[in-house]
Amino acid sequence: MFIRLLGPVELRAADGRAVEPAGPKRCAVLALLALELGRTVPVERLFELLWGEAPPARARAAVQGHIAALRKQIADSPFTLLTRAPGYRLDGPAELVDALLFERLTALAAGECAPGGDEAAVKLLREALDLWHGGTALANLPETGLRHAVADRLDRRRTRALECWAERLLRLGRGADAVTDLDRAAEADGLHEPLAALLVRCLHQAGRFADALTAYHRTRRRLAEELGLAPGRALQSAVDDMLTADPDPTPAAPAAPTSPPVPVDPVDPPAPRPTVNQLPRAAARFVGRAAEQRWLDAECAGPHGGGSLAVVTGPAGAGKTATVVQWAHAAADAFPDGLLFADLNGFGPGHRTGPVEVLGRFLRALGVEERELPEDRYARAALYRALTGRRRLLVVLDNAGDAEDLADLLPAGPDCATVITSRSSLEDVVVTEGAALLRLGALPAEDALGLLEHLLTPARVRAEPESSAKVAELCDRLPLALRIAAARLAAQPGWAIADLVPELADERTRLQTLDTQGAISVRSALGLTVRRLSATAVHLLALLAAHPGPETDAHAAAALLATDTAEARRALGSLAAHHLLTEDTPGRYRRHDLIRLYGAELLDERPASERAGATLALVDHFLAAAAHGAGLLQPGLDPFGPPPLPGPARPRLPDVRAALDWFRAEEPTIRGLVTSAADLGDHRRAWRLAYLANCLYYGAGRRTDRLACLRAGLESAVLTGDPAAVASMEASTARALSGLGRAEEAHRLALRAVTRTADAGGDVHVHALTVLAVASAARGEHAEAVRLGERAIALAGAHGLAEHAPFAFSNTAALHGFAGDAGQALRRAREARALLAEHPQATYHLSAMVNEAHALQQLRRPAEAGRAWRETMERCRAAGAVHLEAVAERHYADFLLDADRPVEAASHLRSAHCLYERLGDAGVARQLERRLATLAGAVTVAPSARRALPAASGARRSRPPDRGSPCGEVPRHPEAGVRRSTVTVRRACRSGGHHRAAARPGRV
Repeated sequence: MFIRLLGPVELRAADGRAVEPAGPKRCAVLALLALELGRTVPVERLFELLWGEAPPARARAAVQGHIAALRKQIADSPFTLLTRAPGYRLDGPAELVDALLFERLTALAAGECAPGGDEAAVKLLREALDLWHGGTALANLPETGLRHAVADRLDRRRTRALECWAERLLRLGRGADAVTDLDRAAEADGLHEPLAALLVRCLHQAGRFADALTAYHRTRRRLAEELGLAPGRALQSAVDDMLTADPDPTPAAPAAPTSPPVPVDPVDPPAPRPTVNQLPRAAARFVGRAAEQRWLDAECAGPHGGGSLAVVTGPAGAGKTATVVQWAHAAADAFPDGLLFADLNGFGPGHRTGPVEVLGRFLRALGVEERELPEDRYARAALYRALTGRRRLLVVLDNAGDAEDLADLLPAGPDCATVITSRSSLEDVVVTEGAALLRLGALPAEDALGLLEHLLTPARVRAEPESSAKVAELCDRLPLALRIAAARLAAQPGWAIADLVPELADERTRLQTLDTQGAISVRSALGLTVRRLSATAVHLLALLAAHPGPETDAHAAAALLATDTAEARRALGSLAAHHLLTEDTPGRYRRHDLIRLYGAELLDERPASERAGATLALVDHFLAAAAHGAGLLQPGLDPFGPPPLPGPARPRLPDVRAALDWFRAEEPTIRGLVTSAADLGDHRRAWRLAYLANCLYYGAGRRTDRLACLRAGLESAVLTGDPAAVASMEASTARALSGLGRAEEAHRLALRAVTRTADAGGDVHVHALTVLAVASAARGEHAEAVRLGERAIALAGAHGLAEHAPFAFSNTAALHGFAGDAGQALRRAREARALLAEHPQATYHLSAMVNEAHALQQLRRPAEAGRAWRETMERCRAAGAVHLEAVAERHYADFLLDADRPVEAASHLRSAHCLYERLGDAGVARQLERRLATLAGAVTVAPSARRALPAASGARRSRPPDRGSPCGEVPRHPEAGVRRSTVTVRRACRSGGHHRAAARPGRV
């Protein structure tokens, strides 16, 4: 089946029979779908073609009826009619639509530029003109403005094809062949001077001098009568040439060459140079990006680079254009037919450069004369594809705004390569065109310093290495920022590089420092990017200035925007697509400092209440999320009332592992928000956020950050004047100090908390008593520690304080272990577990499991102890409780040493070492390294030396405990009765300065 549009619209069946769809409106639907073959036509555009500007009320139903009827009519054809939002799309072979075939043939004819190409072009153009079967395209469609516009465009293309055909025939000396068609066209449009001029020339070449003069005067009279104009240059020139020409107008045959061509050395021919080169000048003093240029070589200029398409994206100021232009100049020899370049101005000031303009530039560069340029985009694109089909070209499309205007600019040749640069991610091009993607970020530190050396001289930079490195980092190692900073220093030769550091380090002046006196600056570059964003994305960029963390996610963004996560994700995606955010891990977005400062400037332009509101919205979001996560780790944690109601954007935390993973990602933000809330004077929010984060810190590790967060929360609690709040934060901070081995500070602070709550009693008092017991054990006061722990248990039971009972039971179990009473330690540990039977991954359930396994080890019940240690490690691993898993791995290694299994012990010590490194606990990690080295040497010397285990549980030992407790904040488990089972290992550890360290489960 063939669709005919170049005349009345009709379908022609395979047997040649013409089938006209019923009615002009159905013909119109078919025509528009066929003209846009392979592209979706919106329903509104069909309305415009059928009814103009006044579609009826049931227009959509009418179109649906026409679509249904057309589907039946083309059911057995190669065409398929699909419903695709926001309209319909016809798919099928383009050569079965006469208008599209016409375009293809005329484009192929235009590509016949080589000597001897006129004959081929004449045949192609004749074939194209023969497709017309009526005077006007779309002749049987409704009279609407869109129908006239489309038909006029097709008619103009026919006229231009006729002109090109006649011109080629004239060059071949066969102008007479065109006379009939030109005369008919000139009669139909007597005011079209180029047609009349060609008719005059063809009649003259045919020897019909009088007819040529008649044609001239006919057109002259019509111009004078209808327009009041004299003939233009084209027509006047045609008649003048005729009057002054040689009597024999037939062109002479070309002269034979007078000398043979100079042979080219077939062994070493000269390298071809591009015939066209539109590249801008390469950047002076270009430094770095060697890996990126090698990537471009491999993708575009290598032996397999033909037909390749590469997209180079990155933030403003990353040097995308400079990198690509530098590479293109170096790779020029690989593209002998030319280097085309266009700045699409997608992110520049002023209007974007459209495809019609770019195609015009490219076609002129490829040899198309101005008068032969088609007027509209689609004809130019067809001619461009034809001209690039048999060439080896490099096309650089710089500063693209989006994918919409790029398709027509891609060359068609299998040996062509295209490189696109953009601040947008251009994911559509990657998906639809199969483009290779290269993301340009900051320069490596070495290249950043190298660029400064080139701009300032190596001697100046090397004289101040630390200041130079600081300048590079404060510029985010972006080439634009580095060049501006270097320009400031170059303009002040008396300055030291260190003199610029304070201006850049001050966040209030950094962007101002990176301005020039002209239009180039980091701020203006970012402004041009922001101009392309939606209002919501710009609003989010500003609000993110209130976010103190290095990363954000859709939940926090939704809290800032007071919207749902779907809209927040769209805004974040837009910012990331324009490289104002970077999505290093799925769903987590970070900013460069310069972009953060630019966002802060945007927020500063808004009312101060908006910044405060953004901060408090974030605090409330993280209060709700932290309360939910902390409740999973320590059920019933917060005795100070419910946190703010969680919004719809609260992160989903289904279990302890999810809560700890979330907290590890968000910990810097939470710590920063405690300070931000305090700076706003909202001290209640500040201390409560620190309090809720406390048990999340214990499960996740990060002990130093934990202490900093708690100290800030304690300061805010004091400023509230609430004694219970102060005591609660004092006790929490004392717990953190105990975990860091700062026993005396912990004891003083815990004692203050106990004293402060002595009269009120209650859950805060129970909490403080338990912490004081732990601090007492850290000072070696084991009897006092047990007394305080038992007192806390009694108070919790008497007052029904279920939320703090597991904390008291688990820690008191460890305290009994310190005191040498393994039986009582086992009982209290199991009581703690029973209280949390419904919460098997809760913090104090896991710590109670550690204490239970240790008590069984003390009681010389190795089979039970081994099972308990293994179950504990598995449970901690499943919960993601890295700190407790590390403690369990380390203590299980001690258990294995007692069982004379040093190889297995070494494996678990290595696991513990990895976990402590992950936690950032360098001190314990170093101690484990020494133990591993000592253990390896001892096993090598005497792997079979053994010693029987003592039968009794051992006596209490009085030694100052170390840090790293598995249970609550108790610094060390008791060591009674746990002894090394390998004499050689014991002696080696003793000689290495770690006497019996492996026998103490709480110490490395």
